[in-house]
Amino acid sequence: MKSLIVNADDLGWTEGVNRGIAEANRNGIVTSTSLLANGAAFALGVEMARTSPALGVGVHLNLSDGPPVAPRELVTSLVNDKGNFQGGPENLLMRMGRRRLSLKEVEIEWEAQVEKVWAAGILPTHLDGHKHVHMLPGLFEIALRLAKRRGIGAVRVALEESSLRAALSAGAQKRGSLVMRQGVQARGLKLLARDAREMAEHAGIATADYFCGIAQTGELTREGVMQLMKNLPEGTTELMCHPGYVDADLEKSATRLQKSREMEMAILTSTEIRNLVASQGIRLIDYGFATQEA
Repeated sequence: MKSLIVNADDLGWTEGVNRGIAEANRNGIVTSTSLLANGAAFALGVEMARTSPALGVGVHLNLSDGPPVAPRELVTSLVNDKGNFQGGPENLLMRMGRRRLSLKEVEIEWEAQVEKVWAAGILPTHLDGHKHVHMLPGLFEIALRLAKRRGIGAVRVALEESSLRAALSAGAQKRGSLVMRQGVQARGLKLLARDAREMAEHAGIATADYFCGIAQTGELTREGVMQLMKNLPEGTTELMCHPGYVDADLEKSATRLQKSREMEMAILTSTEIRNLVASQGIRLIDYGFATQEA
């Protein structure tokens, strides 16, 4: 059986992103999303999730953008002088190497993020990481402990399958250097967390069998998604995506994913893509369903 989780990251970033994810679920192949507990549009994201019963909702664990959810005095190693998270995975990895990042504070913050989602009435289907930060050494173990403690059945393992990356790369690439750089990042994650699936299995936490979407972040093409569907392996695969509408808040935010979100909307809601999924006998599921079968 070929099963596919299509997860839209960044629910709660802006109202336009929320609206796009809802439409990609309602009229397209998106089955799952992950919610930023500290997102500016968190409350609107929660409301959207409540009115989208066919959409699985996980927690998008964050250490890179915006303010913390936990009291700032409890997570001082995670924030800058303005009280916001400071930098992406590379910065975090460097600070970990210099012992300037407290793993205890990471656990406090991530616990607060999960609790905020839970308190809003959402039972998370899975955990994943904003910019894949949960895959860093020491942090993946925290994500597993948190999942186990809170009864969350699955965690994303962001180790991109090379054959699926190749399939997804089909189609014109406007920024080949960016795709190449993201492909290098994907390979780097494999080296940093090559035992992640075994660790999750040992902890009794489910994962997808395969994952893809890192190299093509912001560069998804219709041809690539079609090629992926034609080459999907047996088992469960997660395709990460970032649909949404560009609004004023998105334009002002730090993310480089702007117009690409609307391009992904068109791909993920395409009749051609939906028909291909059906003709290939692909079962669209979310992490909650995958956990029930594990």
